[in-house]
Amino acid sequence: MTPPARIAALVMGDPQADRVVPPTGWPARLTVFTAGAMAFLAVFALALSLAAGRVADIWADALARTATIRVSAPTDELALQTRAVLEVLGQTPGVASARALTAEEQRDLLEPWFGDGLPLDDLPIPQLVEVTATDEGYDAEGLRQRLTAEAPGAVLDDHGRWRRPLVAAASRLRLMGWAALLLILGATAAMIALAAGSALAANEQVIRTLRLVGAKDGYIAQAFIRRFTLRALGGAVIGMALGMAAVALMPGAGAGEGFLTGIRFRGFEWFLPLAIPALAALVGYLATRAAARDTLRGMR
Repeated sequence: MTPPARIAALVMGDPQADRVVPPTGWPARLTVFTAGAMAFLAVFALALSLAAGRVADIWADALARTATIRVSAPTDELALQTRAVLEVLGQTPGVASARALTAEEQRDLLEPWFGDGLPLDDLPIPQLVEVTATDEGYDAEGLRQRLTAEAPGAVLDDHGRWRRPLVAAASRLRLMGWAALLLILGATAAMIALAAGSALAANEQVIRTLRLVGAKDGYIAQAFIRRFTLRALGGAVIGMALGMAAVALMPGAGAGEGFLTGIRFRGFEWFLPLAIPALAALVGYLATRAAARDTLRGMR
């Protein structure tokens, strides 16, 4: 039978063969519920994977475009070296802007670690200079050499220590998202195969009677495959719709989003969950087909 003929037979069915499959009962409810629950989880796994990768990419890009220069010098030389650093940065290709943080900004950065009322004037706090790069970027090694010559107390931190773990985390989170989807499909296949096998075993006497009147195992199996595939498809459609509605209700935070507030689909990503019911139907088809063959072989 050609693939189009198989699809037509799967959709149209055979009223006589369909009588073999119980229309209700716990196998039917289990198949629909399992497919719906797994589709719901698959939507969230997909949203989490995309959001995690998106947010990590945003963080990595932001860190790649910014750097910090720490100027450590005696109090009477600190202002002079800071001016020298700003002059060097103003002459460096690839630097979009540079500014020295104010005392209030540095106090705000230190307050989470040391608490309120930090006496900055009494402590040898280095001066921080914020650097923003252009899209083309700058030569970090060349800038370090110029700073060493013009301002010996200046140290450039291009945030490489922070950027590399974020990029690695983005790749791993994406991989974990796809792995979760594969596990969900595998669990769906196992549950549908279990339900189909139970339905076949419960109708053993009917199946033996059909064999006596000349029915082939392929004919009997096709009835179960059709019914359980359609149940998986229907349950997955419901679960997908509920999952997309739940994702749509998740709060967003615009450009400054964090991980939890970014669990939403963007643009064409809203079309990706539409493939989940088709995958569920395919999994249901393959799982029921395997379960039917094994169970019918055991009834011989």
